[in-house]
Amino acid sequence: MLNDKPLVQIDLTPQYKRNLRDLSKKYRRIRLDTQPIIEELQRGNFTGDRLAGMGEDYLIFKVRVKNTDIQKGKSGGYRMIYQVESPTSVLLLTIYAKSDVADISPNEISSILAEFYGESL
Repeated sequence: MLNDKPLVQIDLTPQYKRNLRDLSKKYRRIRLDTQPIIEELQRGNFTGDRLAGMGEDYLIFKVRVKNTDIQKGKSGGYRMIYQVESPTSVLLLTIYAKSDVADISPNEISSILAEFYGESL
C-alpha cells in the first residue's frame, strides 16, 4: 500500500479532551477501547446512530463503545458523539460513560460546537 495516511482527518473538541482525560482516571483502558472506533472513522466508516434534533445541516452520530474496565458490554460502556464535517473530516465532540450520564441533549451538543467554533449556532 502506497498511502498509509488516513482517509479522514480526526479533530477533537476541548470538551472531548477534557472528558477523555477525566474518564481515563477512572477507566484505564478507555484509549484502547476507543481506538478501533477512531480507526473506523479514519477509514471513512461512519458508524453509530445519527442524532435527531440537530437539523439537517449537521451530521452528528452517537456510537456505543465497549468499556473493558467494567463487565457490562456496550450498553454500559461509553458513548462517543462525533460530527461528520465533510467526507474527509470528523470532529469528536464528546465522550461519556453511560453509567455516569444517561443521555446528552441537542442543546449540550450545540454548546460544544459553539465552544469549538467560537460562535453561537
